[in-house]
Amino acid sequence: MRVGSIVALRKAHPCGGRKWKVIRTGADVKLRCMRCGREIWLPRSRLKRLMVKHGLQDKGSSSGENKAVLL
Repeated sequence: MRVGSIVALRKAHPCGGRKWKVIRTGADVKLRCMRCGREIWLPRSRLKRLMVKHGLQDKGSSSGENKAVLL
């Protein structure tokens, strides 16, 4: 699990979102909800129990978006 990766948790957030973006890692992990933008801190051990999938692709960031066009 790295900063910027997307993880899916078992329980949905009250807004209905299940996907979270990893903002910061360490003993505690900071996550941002992909649906509403709410940020939470979870201990790494608890996050590992709650995680269903990790390394998901963010639909908004395709590889060609940030490339400069050379003419």
